[in-house]
Amino acid sequence: MNRAPERGRTAPPADRYRRGARRTSAEPLAAAWEPDGTGQHQRPRKRGGVKKLVASYGWRIYAIPVLLVLTALVVLDTVQPKAPASGNPSSETALTPSSTPEAPASEVQAGKPKLDVPTAELPPGPDFSTSGVGTFRALAGSGPRLGEGNAAKFRKYAIAIEDGVAPADYNNDETAFARTVDGFLSDPRSWIGTKQVALQRVEPNQNPDFIISLTTTATTHTLCGKEIPFETSCWNPGKKRVVINVARWVRGAMVYARDLAGYRNYVINHEVGHALGNQHAACGENGAAAPVMMQQTFGVANNFVSQLNAGQDVVPADGKICSPNAFPAG
Repeated sequence: MNRAPERGRTAPPADRYRRGARRTSAEPLAAAWEPDGTGQHQRPRKRGGVKKLVASYGWRIYAIPVLLVLTALVVLDTVQPKAPASGNPSSETALTPSSTPEAPASEVQAGKPKLDVPTAELPPGPDFSTSGVGTFRALAGSGPRLGEGNAAKFRKYAIAIEDGVAPADYNNDETAFARTVDGFLSDPRSWIGTKQVALQRVEPNQNPDFIISLTTTATTHTLCGKEIPFETSCWNPGKKRVVINVARWVRGAMVYARDLAGYRNYVINHEVGHALGNQHAACGENGAAAPVMMQQTFGVANNFVSQLNAGQDVVPADGKICSPNAFPAG
């Protein structure tokens, strides 16, 4: 017996499962099972990589290369060194060239020196002042003219100490430091003994030809340069200053061993010799006294001094070795 359909419900149409037929909203989703005429299921064609990206992201995919190029340009601009801006540069970034170039300091040499010069090292010893403020305190005092009356060269000098040099570096007595310098230069074995030079100490306001200045290491490096990588003193003609490095004044030099007074005598005579116009000299004979204009701070062997100056000086590497000598005449 056939049952009549329930009231309010209608039988689903027989063709609702046919491919392409419209389903009602209440129907569950179902995969089509009916094969097509080929006997195989048709799989959708896969799109290529670029076409797939275009299909997924549209016009935005074309913006990616442009963004990459812009990013590279920004990075390149960031790492490029910038030229200093116009205006007043700081002392760390630029130097104002002077109208007339200054002559180089006496111990500055061209080229890169070799470092295997054992006698050039600073000897061990007490501490010393490493940095000052770059200004100098002139010491009052004057004296008589010393040397031949008809000497070819007459030079006036004054004495100063850099602000920042500790009093212990000159035995807590600046007048004693000045007397020491005066004593060296008035010695008959010093420059006045050559019969070619006359010297006189004058007050700082009496227009001295040069100023002998006890100087901290940092200021010495500024005035003398640091091409030679050892502590040294120098003559700076642009400043009219004989620069005496406090490191050497306190500790001396290897070749003078414990004779600190002998080395101090030498360094005053050597640098004043530059102020008088004398150039460096070499050891002339094995075992002889070294010329006072030899760079004895670094050694008395021609080979060592020649290496240190990278062949730019008058010292030949001929194997000659002299003995230390503090005097230009003796």
